[in-house]
Amino acid sequence: MDALTETTDEAPPASAADLAARSDASRDCPLGRTRNIGIMAHIDAGKTTTTERILFYTGRTYKMGEVRDGTATMDYMEQEQERGITITSAATTCVWKDHRINIIDTPGHVDFTVEVERSLRVLDGAVAVFCGVGGVEPQSETVWRQANRYDVPRLAFVNKMDRVGADFGRVVEQMRKRLGATPAVIQIPLGAEENFRGVVDLVEMRAVSWEGDDLGARFELHPIPESLLPEAQRQRDQLFELLAEMDDRLMEIYVHGQRPTAEELRRSLRHLTLTGEVTPVLCGSAFRNRGVQPLLDAVVDYLPSPLDVPDVVGTHPRTEEIEVRRADDRGPFSGLAFKILSDPHVGKLTFVRVYSGRLRRGDQVVNPRLGQKERAGRLLQMHANHREERDIVYSGDIAAVIGLKQVSTGDTICDVRHPILLESISFPEPVVSMAVEPKTKADRERLQEALRRLADEDPTFRVKVSEETGQTLIAGMGELHLDIIKDRMLREFSVAASVGRPQVAYRETITRAQEAEVRFVKQTGGRGQYAHVILTVAPEPAGTGILFADEVKGGRIPREFIPAVERGVRQSATSGALAGYPVVDVRVTLLDGSFHTVDSSDLAFFLAGSMAFQDAMRRAAPVLLEPVMRVEVICPEEFMGSVIGDLNSRRGRVREMETRDRVTVVRAEVPLAEMFGYATTLRSLTSGRGSYTMEPARFDPVPPAIQQQLLDNPRY
Repeated sequence: MDALTETTDEAPPASAADLAARSDASRDCPLGRTRNIGIMAHIDAGKTTTTERILFYTGRTYKMGEVRDGTATMDYMEQEQERGITITSAATTCVWKDHRINIIDTPGHVDFTVEVERSLRVLDGAVAVFCGVGGVEPQSETVWRQANRYDVPRLAFVNKMDRVGADFGRVVEQMRKRLGATPAVIQIPLGAEENFRGVVDLVEMRAVSWEGDDLGARFELHPIPESLLPEAQRQRDQLFELLAEMDDRLMEIYVHGQRPTAEELRRSLRHLTLTGEVTPVLCGSAFRNRGVQPLLDAVVDYLPSPLDVPDVVGTHPRTEEIEVRRADDRGPFSGLAFKILSDPHVGKLTFVRVYSGRLRRGDQVVNPRLGQKERAGRLLQMHANHREERDIVYSGDIAAVIGLKQVSTGDTICDVRHPILLESISFPEPVVSMAVEPKTKADRERLQEALRRLADEDPTFRVKVSEETGQTLIAGMGELHLDIIKDRMLREFSVAASVGRPQVAYRETITRAQEAEVRFVKQTGGRGQYAHVILTVAPEPAGTGILFADEVKGGRIPREFIPAVERGVRQSATSGALAGYPVVDVRVTLLDGSFHTVDSSDLAFFLAGSMAFQDAMRRAAPVLLEPVMRVEVICPEEFMGSVIGDLNSRRGRVREMETRDRVTVVRAEVPLAEMFGYATTLRSLTSGRGSYTMEPARFDPVPPAIQQQLLDNPRY
């Protein structure tokens, strides 16, 4: 198939000549043969192992790295190698069948979900890896929802088919039920568990097997075994019927009682994958080096090039008019900074996805959020932590830029003469915090610099100073997240620090509406300060944040002072009246007020708005909100009673239980405050045979008795 001429139905088909004209002749791979993909999954599903095989078979590396040995190319941080998990997303580039594939390997642990979020924001396609035994696990659901949010077309790769208990059909069914996906099965396993030796390709109707000790580099194509032929034909017929329901061209073939060719199936699969209507499903065992080459073929055949995805849309920073940038090397340059990395050798690296135009080394760009011009120093092509110099990067490329000092994660950089502001990236709020102090006076300044640089890299890591105690507080997505931060401070920045016990990042909200009136008057020897504000606060649904509405009539408060009132409200909302936690899910309505022609000012209305909000909050029955986690525990059946009893003692609510191959899966919702140290308890309860994962579900009100305990015992 010629990917260069393939288009979606979202726009009029472009001619091959028009598409080719959008690729600069000087680039080494045309846009139509470029793929930007991410590898995403639940922790320990085999993402990094799959990526290692991809790099080996494409010739990018000469030796396979192994996660368990700490030699994986993409897990280059010391903490990743020691723990055997991916912590930060790593980018690389490889070539397969004349197609350039830019890959981002993302973490699977919930504490580092921000890495998945920002990667999916800039990728055109993704490969979702599922464990053949574990199936669709909690973090699998999270990353799937993230991909849905950004409309990312994806493939599914059911890994670990050589493991005892692997069940391909069960995983496909879980994709339907738990993810709401429409799986299009294009492969079935050849053999099962320890006898798994390859796959049956339902598109070409042939078997692909791997034999020998050549690390899976060579495979054999042969006819489907007689024993599997009826099942393979049945599965192909199901695939044909599924695609025919959505594709008029295949429906015509179906109605006439004909069988589709492999090329017709591929064309339909590509079209329906790009529109998000189906998800092609493949299988294999990356660790046993089986099934990876067909996965690469599917990436080329079914996932989009930058020409296949909708043009990126933004706004003009001054006029706020809609601006569109299409993937075109000859258009004005625009890109999105999706990741910041502090490199000990070259300084601040800014990872940029180029959406349109070209960026040369030394070009001047503008950050429209700040209105500041900067110069792109060096351009680097990243291969995990290895760097290759580039003189120019083109539309569709993912590269790192040195020299952008004021750019933050989610910022747009673009041509100075053609500014555009692209949609930024939203990040979840931290749920765990702790106090941190330097061990010596000499470490104090280094600690602040280390925290600043780490916060630049990670938008879910926050640093602030407590007004009550003067302590430095750090907040993140979980215990592991903050543990990694502490470890990096010592190793990368040589800062020895003492940290307190992890604390839950509570929120505050209100349970009833309330009105407040504040008249701020301050007289001095000269000009005074005057502001009069009447506002109401009312509860809003969860996830709303702080909403501000202006209903002042008749110019009782001049328009120029309204923003000052809103700033005062939002500033005051960062520290609630109950216990000083951030306030969420409240609507603030400014009703009335008055002003003085001489003494009124922005400052006066800012202070009046802040005081009125605090007054209304105190009388609106405020409550604490605590993060509730979605927990999945896997343990042998004989320990199920002990595990459920322990979860109930932690204020948990068991939602679902499932028996799977002699183990029990318990799904529950438990307040985060009760989950600290759970790993040790679970090991004790299950003789070391249990495991668990958890992810944030929502914020719920804290029970009154526990709320009173929290208020009687301050955080630090």
